Amino acid sequence: MTGSATAAGAPDRPKLELTGIHKSYGPIEAVRDVSLSVDTGQVVAVIGPSGCGKSTLLRCINHLEEPTSGMVRLGDQEIDYGNRKNVPRGRALARFRSRFGMVFQQFDLFAHKTVLENVTIGQTVVQKKPREQAERIARDFLHRVGLSGMEHRLPRELSGGQQQRVAMARALALSPEVLLFDEVTSALDPELVGEVLEVVQALAADGATMVVVTHEMAFARDVADKIVFMDRGRMEEEGSPQDVLVSPTNPRLRSFLARFHRDAG
Repeated sequence: MTGSATAAGAPDRPKLELTGIHKSYGPIEAVRDVSLSVDTGQVVAVIGPSGCGKSTLLRCINHLEEPTSGMVRLGDQEIDYGNRKNVPRGRALARFRSRFGMVFQQFDLFAHKTVLENVTIGQTVVQKKPREQAERIARDFLHRVGLSGMEHRLPRELSGGQQQRVAMARALALSPEVLLFDEVTSALDPELVGEVLEVVQALAADGATMVVVTHEMAFARDVADKIVFMDRGRMEEEGSPQDVLVSPTNPRLRSFLARFHRDAG
């Protein structure tokens, strides 16, 4: 693993940089030559049709999936997947992944543990924090996502939207540098989508650095600083919400947006 701090007087580097990320499963190319930069405090929304590689790209960022080739830089830490000796393993990989907080489509909560236990377990087991400290942090983030008073409930006693907010509190409690959201509303009933998106919107307003895979176009328009459109594993267009959603130049993007709005209607 290589890495160097930004030199004094040099311009700040983006918080997260991807260069030429490629992910293959045998003959199937899920992600093809994706390069992307995310500045500190920036919200990047990734949109595109189902199966276009959005979720795979997100999982490559924090090494849930190991890229076939390319480079991931987070702050002063760089992983070059063209040099397999440079790829972290074991504890080094765990430390790298701990710099990200990821919230999945499914909530992935421990069914037999309370809300409070679900939010503290990563802190006590992975970060080795004392239980009292972990519970104090957990309660603070549960309050932040609107779940104060539900600490001792089990996941089955919560709505889908509440379970997703527990998953968000769990990720936030680990103090990640970058938050990754993978279609966090796709498993929710329509009436519960808004409450989850409000939490993400509040995080954006607070300056969190986020990469958000979403099919909620209005949310992407209102919250994202930059939108990336992917198709067939490639990043086909990127720009401001105005450029991508209102004045797209890519014909495949125009077709996607037209079809999306037709389906939504």
